[in-house]
Amino acid sequence: MNIHGLKLFYQVAITGSFTKAAELLHISQPAVSSQIKKFEHEIGVQLFKQQGRGVVLTEFGEALAEKAKNLVMLEEHIESFIEDYRLAKAGTIHIVATYLPANFLIPKWAATFKGANEDVNLVITTTNTQDAFKQLIQYKADIAIYGGGILERPEEVAWEELFEDELWFVVAPDHPYANLSISLADMMREPFIMREEGSSMREHLFSLCQTYQVKPPKIALQFNGINETIRSVMAGYGANFISSLAVREYVDSGQLARVYVEGVHIKHKIAICTRKNERHSLLVQKFIETVKNSL
Repeated sequence: MNIHGLKLFYQVAITGSFTKAAELLHISQPAVSSQIKKFEHEIGVQLFKQQGRGVVLTEFGEALAEKAKNLVMLEEHIESFIEDYRLAKAGTIHIVATYLPANFLIPKWAATFKGANEDVNLVITTTNTQDAFKQLIQYKADIAIYGGGILERPEEVAWEELFEDELWFVVAPDHPYANLSISLADMMREPFIMREEGSSMREHLFSLCQTYQVKPPKIALQFNGINETIRSVMAGYGANFISSLAVREYVDSGQLARVYVEGVHIKHKIAICTRKNERHSLLVQKFIETVKNSL
């Protein structure tokens, strides 16, 4: 298969125009059209169809464009890897993190790293567990910093545990269960404020209910961020199941209270993740070393 033809097709697909693709690639529009026709002939499948005075992707063309996107991302990753390895002191590290480490760990690590590597760009994206691993696997990120359970790790991901963190049930300080020890069944009768589906805390909670054969709680409010869930519980409504890293300060100051659930003592992993069997660039190695030295 002609890889150049595939990449040219991808440019036309994402711009939606043969003319715009030609301008971006600094070649003539007839040259683009000619090479696309040659590529269609080579693979034996039509990629574009006429619509009015213009053209649009066929169903197969849309599917192929999505596949080609991964190739383009991989090529950009390889180019960045070569440049980072050659220069070592300049470049960009793309970091994707789940909400817990993004809010409570990475700010310190990033500041320490930047202090010693001013010319290195850190691009940090915060998202949920599923999307974090997806971005890492698809070469959209160089490193994933993860807080959650080890069973959620995809096979393609290399996992290095940094430390463990306790998971707590918390409520407002005037809640009837504040500072008490109760059964899991009683705790699950409370309305819960949780993050969206795909978050590790939500998966932990439902897995816990399945293990102990207890009916899962009602998710009364749902937010996309940790701080919003914490503030809602502090306001006096519902309960939350959350990392002690996120709420220890509020519990110590009396703004939140723990609920001690009998027989439940759960910890989750804080880990730094990369793609399995891949040699790290020097920049990635430097950042990982900075994280380990900060512990």
